[in-house]
Amino acid sequence: MSYAIIKTGGKQFPVEAGQTLRVPSIDADEGKKVDIDALVVDGKVGAATVAATVIGHGRGEKIIVFKKKRRKQYKRKQGHRQGYTEIKIDKI
Repeated sequence: MSYAIIKTGGKQFPVEAGQTLRVPSIDADEGKKVDIDALVVDGKVGAATVAATVIGHGRGEKIIVFKKKRRKQYKRKQGHRQGYTEIKIDKI
């Protein structure tokens, strides 16, 4: 099968046709087709595009951010949930 390495949201993902994956949030409605720039296709470096369909949007698991300075009575607790978009790769 052919594969590609795409870059979206400042991250790179290896993908194959028919694969479903979660990427950082893309500003597109559910069911819409999006084109994503590919960096590498089948081992050849060059510009190409990958066609994908947006399946849905969501938010990931909560991560707790806790800061503390010892002996200073300083504590801060904060939660964070990163948004994501689930896409299905149609063709490379």
